[in-house]
Amino acid sequence: MMTIGDFKKKKDAGDKITMMTCYDYTSAAILNKTSADCLLVGDSLAMTMHGFRDTLSATIEMMAMHTAAVSRGAKDKFIVGDLPFLSYRSSLTENVAAVRALMQAGAHSVKLEGASGNAEFISHLVQSGVPVMGHLGLTPQFINQLGGYKVQGKTDDSAQRILEEALLLEKAGCFSLVLECVPATVAEKITKKLNIPTIGIGAGAETDGQVLVFQDLLGLNTDFRPKFVKQFLNGAELFTQAIDSYAQEVKAGTFPAPKHCFHSTAIVKSIKTKEASNS
Repeated sequence: MMTIGDFKKKKDAGDKITMMTCYDYTSAAILNKTSADCLLVGDSLAMTMHGFRDTLSATIEMMAMHTAAVSRGAKDKFIVGDLPFLSYRSSLTENVAAVRALMQAGAHSVKLEGASGNAEFISHLVQSGVPVMGHLGLTPQFINQLGGYKVQGKTDDSAQRILEEALLLEKAGCFSLVLECVPATVAEKITKKLNIPTIGIGAGAETDGQVLVFQDLLGLNTDFRPKFVKQFLNGAELFTQAIDSYAQEVKAGTFPAPKHCFHSTAIVKSIKTKEASNS
């Protein structure tokens, strides 16, 4: 299993970090057998697993439940748990309670979005023994403020702001950060300025690592295919074919076959009904 120190070692060695976003036990068990370095239980599960239109509907209870499931399936992977919308923008007591819920559910670190207003809390968590991953660029929890899912850092001013926020997160104690939907040239400059590793999604190839959602990589989300996603498998088509084959065999009576059945020499005797026994 990776440790916090391994993230920095990989950056220094030029060894790319591979992160997968995962939400459930079965997917985690599969990923546990792969060479992926670490898993993120993202608040995007509100959309991918629960059908909401954005991530704002994710709750700490929801995140803790999915984190626990992933931790049971991927015992050999480093797990990052997303702090959902507003769960770290309240009182210190409530914020820490939210972090505790994810860590006790099985996360090895937490991730939060944005830098402004978060630095002091991040420092508090790090000093309390909680590793923190940052997240800049397109931050889905700020979607209403950003005016939609748009590429960030396209102007000189906005690119400079993201760089300054990245340096602030590094100073606060983040061990790494996600850069989402920023121009590749901007992500490259930020990556070179930081001592901590960057993990990109829609941020070009020069970040220190990449993250993709399990369902996106496998082509299971047929109605969601942004530019930065590469489908390494047409999973939806394969799943559909398999399910149709099952349905056809059931209707044809060829499934279950004898090899799928239990066999015995026991004889089932006739059972008299209550009415018959009383007659």
